[in-house]
Amino acid sequence: MTKTDSTSPSLVDEEKGESPAPVTETSAPQMPSFPEGGARAWGVVLGSMIINGCSFGYATAFGVYQAYYQEHQLSHKNPSDIAWIGSIQFFFMFAGGFVSGSLFDRYGARVVMIPGTIGYVLALMFTSLCKEYWQFILAQGVFGGICNGLIFSPALAAVGHYFQKKRGAAMGLVAVGSSVGGVIFPIVLQKAFYGKVGFGWGVRAVAFAMLGLLSIACVLVVERLPPRRGRFFAPEAFRQRSYVLLLSGIFLVFWGVLLIYFFISEYAIEKIHMGTELAFYLLSITNAASLVGRVFFGALGDKAGFLSLFSLVALLNTILVFCWTATKTNAGLIVWGIVFGFTSGGVFSLFPAGIASITPKPQFIGTYMGQGMIFFAVAGLTGSPIGGAIIDKYGYLDGSMFGGASLLVGFLLIVAARFSHQPQWSVKA
Repeated sequence: MTKTDSTSPSLVDEEKGESPAPVTETSAPQMPSFPEGGARAWGVVLGSMIINGCSFGYATAFGVYQAYYQEHQLSHKNPSDIAWIGSIQFFFMFAGGFVSGSLFDRYGARVVMIPGTIGYVLALMFTSLCKEYWQFILAQGVFGGICNGLIFSPALAAVGHYFQKKRGAAMGLVAVGSSVGGVIFPIVLQKAFYGKVGFGWGVRAVAFAMLGLLSIACVLVVERLPPRRGRFFAPEAFRQRSYVLLLSGIFLVFWGVLLIYFFISEYAIEKIHMGTELAFYLLSITNAASLVGRVFFGALGDKAGFLSLFSLVALLNTILVFCWTATKTNAGLIVWGIVFGFTSGGVFSLFPAGIASITPKPQFIGTYMGQGMIFFAVAGLTGSPIGGAIIDKYGYLDGSMFGGASLLVGFLLIVAARFSHQPQWSVKA
């Protein structure tokens, strides 16, 4: 048996309250069997896919809100100020996982997801009535983000209860949901905002659709493993070197990737002079390409190893973001958006699979993933406003340098996490 990640602790026996011990060849916890399929397992995948579309997918459509707010309700604000609304939403969506992941491990999915669904729909209703900047911050950013977090993290963790050998493929399918949401919602919102429906009823219509979709998801997503007991969090996870390196790498990768999703439409309008409607469709085109990437890289991760493949995906995104502003025509930016969408899709399918792959016990997948979400929360909160401020002061070229540099360092950290978890290159990791 090959020794891996010798510095990582095994999790404590929660019922006995024992101290964590290092994982060795003899003390590594034995993994239980996984169904790897069946109606219930694939139902969980479908429900998680729906949740991803309604939470993460909808959040990545913020570029439509960004452009609309700049022209209407918040025309007196600069792009960096407006970007804080979406960034705060991302922050609380991921930060909510810090609590909801542990709640899932202890009490199951529905106890967390049903209140989250109700609150999320209310947050959308409140957003439809907003007029002032602080109102958008509270309704769309804070309240919407918190409720997003209550449904997002448990949906990802539940899939880990049913799949191990096919976990990458399953996570890839789940990630398709956020891509589908990222394709559909920008089109729906753009048509509503600039058509006869208008902003208010456009957002309310989306809220009613969310209520129906998330109700179905709450029925489908169920846990398989018995609830764990003991401490609410697992602080010993942060003594696991591969875990900390991976989370740090994902943090910086998110900085670079989310910058593009927030500002690609604005770049198209301001620098390429692309028509407003086509610029909004560009975001949907990018998300459509991301759909393919999520499935492809998720399934490939089962064969190549999640951390190894994640390293490659981070490197590809680094190169693309550095080249972002080299596109000077509509056709060039559309092609670039398709390629970037495909490679960034790998980020969204591989990061949860990567975390699950280095979690010592499946009963702790929700906790490990939830604790990791606080890293991504800070990335979502700070990355786009920092990038937006750089773009405001220095231009899009410097913004792309910021995003590319973030991705480059993130790539190096993920490589370090891979070799910390499994030092031998010949062994899949």
